[in-house]
Amino acid sequence: MEAAAAEGAAVRETPEDVSDLVLKGIEEFNKGKFYECHEYLEEAWMRESGRVRFLYQGILQVGVGFYHLANGNWRGATGLLYRGAARLKEFEPATLGINVARLVRECEQCLKELEELGPGRVGEFDRSEIPKIKFL
Repeated sequence: MEAAAAEGAAVRETPEDVSDLVLKGIEEFNKGKFYECHEYLEEAWMRESGRVRFLYQGILQVGVGFYHLANGNWRGATGLLYRGAARLKEFEPATLGINVARLVRECEQCLKELEELGPGRVGEFDRSEIPKIKFL
């Protein structure tokens, strides 16, 4: 009986109603490839007419924030992390199976650390703290 239950539990890790563009954008985000993430999510954002497009925009913004961080651009990183996290809050606790609350919390923690470091010490940010997007 347990084997059958475990076999039945082996379902797709992501919701079926998430577009391939969004899934690819999330995959690139989770790899730390924020430029590529931007390309996929921007296309998904432009194609979507519903409110969920702003979820894509929020993920896109925090991704671009982390892209700026990688380039040592403190102002760009903090500004986009702030705006992206604020946009994502509209979709808490979860949307499309994405654990949005966790993503927001982790982005805000990164933002707090960056603000404490300031522009002169942006290179000291521990990049292992950059969040991954998780599905519920």
